[in-house]
Amino acid sequence: MTKSIALFYGSSTCYTEMAAEKIQAAIGADRVELFNIADENIETMLAYDLLILGIPTWDYGELQEDWENCWDELDELDLSGKRIGLFGLGDQVGYPQWFQDALGYLHDKIVGLGATAVAYWPAEGYEFEQSKALTQDGSMFVGLALDEENEFELTEQRIKQWTQTLLSSFDK
Repeated sequence: MTKSIALFYGSSTCYTEMAAEKIQAAIGADRVELFNIADENIETMLAYDLLILGIPTWDYGELQEDWENCWDELDELDLSGKRIGLFGLGDQVGYPQWFQDALGYLHDKIVGLGATAVAYWPAEGYEFEQSKALTQDGSMFVGLALDEENEFELTEQRIKQWTQTLLSSFDK
Protein backbone atom coordinates (compact mmCIF):
# COMPACT_ATOMS: atom_id res chain seq x y z
CA MET A 1 0.00 0.00 0.00
CA THR A 2 1.22 3.49 -0.84
CA LYS A 3 1.65 5.82 2.10
CA SER A 4 -1.46 7.97 1.84
CA ILE A 5 -1.05 10.16 4.94
CA ALA A 6 1.80 12.56 5.66
CA LEU A 7 2.62 13.45 9.25
CA PHE A 8 4.70 16.60 9.72
CA TYR A 9 6.04 17.51 13.14
CA GLY A 10 8.47 19.86 14.81
CA SER A 11 10.30 18.63 17.88
CA SER A 12 13.03 20.18 20.00
CA THR A 13 13.07 17.71 22.89
CA CYS A 14 11.91 14.60 20.95
CA TYR A 15 8.55 14.33 22.76
CA THR A 16 6.60 15.48 19.71
CA GLU A 17 8.66 13.16 17.54
CA MET A 18 7.88 10.23 19.86
CA ALA A 19 4.17 11.12 19.77
CA ALA A 20 4.36 11.25 15.95
CA GLU A 21 5.90 7.78 15.90
CA LYS A 22 3.16 6.47 18.20
CA ILE A 23 0.50 7.96 15.92
CA GLN A 24 2.18 6.39 12.91
CA ALA A 25 2.23 3.01 14.67
CA ALA A 26 -1.43 3.32 15.70
CA ILE A 27 -2.53 4.02 12.12
CA GLY A 28 0.01 1.75 10.44
CA ALA A 29 3.52 2.51 9.25
CA ASP A 30 2.47 1.42 5.76
CA ARG A 31 -0.07 4.30 5.63
CA VAL A 32 1.77 7.18 7.31
CA GLU A 33 4.98 8.84 6.19
CA LEU A 34 6.79 10.91 8.83
CA PHE A 35 8.44 14.25 8.07
CA ASN A 36 10.40 16.39 10.50
CA ILE A 37 9.77 19.95 9.33
CA ALA A 38 13.33 20.85 10.30
CA ASP A 39 14.52 18.58 7.48
CA GLU A 40 11.71 18.72 4.91
CA ASN A 41 10.44 21.36 2.54
CA ILE A 42 6.89 22.16 3.66
CA GLU A 43 5.74 22.19 0.03
CA THR A 44 5.86 18.39 0.33
CA MET A 45 2.51 18.75 2.13
CA LEU A 46 0.91 19.57 -1.21
CA ALA A 47 1.53 16.01 -2.46
CA TYR A 48 -0.91 14.62 0.13
CA ASP A 49 -4.64 15.15 0.64
CA LEU A 50 -4.54 13.74 4.17
CA LEU A 51 -2.19 15.37 6.64
CA ILE A 52 -1.38 15.18 10.33
CA LEU A 53 0.54 18.08 11.84
CA GLY A 54 2.17 17.98 15.27
CA ILE A 55 3.34 21.01 17.22
CA PRO A 56 4.45 21.58 20.81
CA THR A 57 3.79 24.82 22.66
CA TRP A 58 6.90 26.44 24.09
CA ASP A 59 7.22 28.65 27.13
CA TYR A 60 4.55 31.32 27.22
CA GLY A 61 2.43 30.15 24.29
CA GLU A 62 5.17 30.25 21.67
CA LEU A 63 5.73 28.25 18.50
CA GLN A 64 8.35 25.53 18.46
CA GLU A 65 11.46 26.78 16.63
CA ASP A 66 11.17 24.56 13.53
CA TRP A 67 7.56 25.62 12.99
CA GLU A 68 8.53 29.23 13.61
CA ASN A 69 11.24 28.95 10.94
CA CYS A 70 8.72 27.91 8.26
CA TRP A 71 5.68 29.81 9.58
CA ASP A 72 5.66 32.49 6.87
CA GLU A 73 6.32 29.89 4.15
CA LEU A 74 3.05 28.19 5.10
CA ASP A 75 1.22 31.25 3.76
CA GLU A 76 2.40 30.33 0.26
CA LEU A 77 0.59 26.96 0.34
CA ASP A 78 -2.92 26.42 -0.98
CA LEU A 79 -4.32 23.77 1.35
CA SER A 80 -7.78 23.74 -0.23
CA GLY A 81 -9.19 20.23 -0.32
CA LYS A 82 -6.75 18.94 2.30
CA ARG A 83 -8.10 17.27 5.43
CA ILE A 84 -5.78 17.84 8.35
CA GLY A 85 -5.70 16.40 11.84
CA LEU A 86 -3.64 18.24 14.42
CA PHE A 87 -1.95 17.21 17.63
CA GLY A 88 -0.07 19.29 20.14
CA LEU A 89 2.05 18.87 23.22
CA GLY A 90 1.90 21.20 26.16
CA ASP A 91 2.33 21.47 29.92
CA GLN A 92 -0.96 22.25 31.65
CA VAL A 93 0.65 22.55 35.11
CA GLY A 94 3.77 24.57 34.34
CA TYR A 95 2.11 26.82 31.74
CA PRO A 96 -1.62 26.73 32.50
CA GLN A 97 -2.36 30.09 30.84
CA TRP A 98 -0.85 29.00 27.52
CA PHE A 99 -1.72 25.30 27.37
CA GLN A 100 -1.65 24.14 23.73
CA ASP A 101 -1.60 27.70 22.34
CA ALA A 102 0.66 26.72 19.40
CA LEU A 103 -1.92 24.09 18.44
CA GLY A 104 -4.50 26.87 18.18
CA TYR A 105 -2.16 29.05 16.11
CA LEU A 106 -1.48 26.18 13.70
CA HIS A 107 -5.18 25.39 13.41
CA ASP A 108 -6.04 28.98 12.54
CA LYS A 109 -3.21 29.12 10.02
CA ILE A 110 -4.18 25.96 8.10
CA VAL A 111 -7.90 26.75 8.09
CA GLY A 112 -7.03 30.20 6.74
CA LEU A 113 -5.15 28.48 3.92
CA GLY A 114 -8.22 26.47 2.91
CA ALA A 115 -7.71 23.20 4.81
CA THR A 116 -10.46 21.36 6.63
CA ALA A 117 -9.42 20.60 10.20
CA VAL A 118 -10.75 17.28 11.51
CA ALA A 119 -10.64 15.15 14.65
CA TYR A 120 -11.17 17.71 17.38
CA TRP A 121 -10.59 16.41 20.90
CA PRO A 122 -12.63 16.85 24.13
CA ALA A 123 -11.24 19.35 26.65
CA GLU A 124 -12.85 17.46 29.52
CA GLY A 125 -10.37 15.97 31.97
CA TYR A 126 -7.64 18.59 31.54
CA GLU A 127 -6.78 21.22 34.16
CA PHE A 128 -5.49 24.52 32.80
CA GLU A 129 -6.46 28.17 32.90
CA GLN A 130 -6.54 29.24 29.25
CA SER A 131 -5.85 27.92 25.78
CA LYS A 132 -5.94 29.35 22.28
CA ALA A 133 -6.52 25.79 21.04
CA LEU A 134 -10.13 25.57 22.24
CA THR A 135 -13.19 25.76 20.05
CA GLN A 136 -15.35 28.82 20.57
CA ASP A 137 -17.57 27.08 23.13
CA GLY A 138 -14.52 25.79 25.02
CA SER A 139 -15.61 22.16 24.94
CA MET A 140 -13.06 20.83 22.44
CA PHE A 141 -9.44 21.25 21.49
CA VAL A 142 -8.85 21.80 17.77
CA GLY A 143 -6.73 18.63 17.78
CA LEU A 144 -5.36 15.98 20.11
CA ALA A 145 -3.91 17.58 23.25
CA LEU A 146 -1.07 15.65 24.87
CA ASP A 147 0.75 16.51 28.09
CA GLU A 148 3.87 14.37 28.41
CA GLU A 149 5.00 16.34 31.46
CA ASN A 150 2.01 15.58 33.67
CA GLU A 151 -0.15 12.92 31.99
CA PHE A 152 2.24 10.71 30.04
CA GLU A 153 0.35 7.66 31.26
CA LEU A 154 -2.71 8.81 29.26
CA THR A 155 -0.87 9.34 25.97
CA GLU A 156 -1.19 5.83 24.54
CA GLN A 157 -4.96 5.64 25.15
CA ARG A 158 -5.53 9.19 23.88
CA ILE A 159 -3.62 8.43 20.69
CA LYS A 160 -5.53 5.21 20.18
CA GLN A 161 -8.90 6.96 20.54
CA TRP A 162 -7.91 10.01 18.52
CA THR A 163 -6.50 8.02 15.59
CA GLN A 164 -9.79 6.12 15.31
CA THR A 165 -11.66 9.44 15.12
CA LEU A 166 -9.08 10.80 12.70
CA LEU A 167 -9.32 7.83 10.36
CA SER A 168 -13.11 8.01 10.26
CA SER A 169 -12.79 11.73 9.43
CA PHE A 170 -10.28 10.94 6.69
CA ASP A 171 -12.57 8.28 5.18
CA LYS A 172 -15.36 10.78 4.55
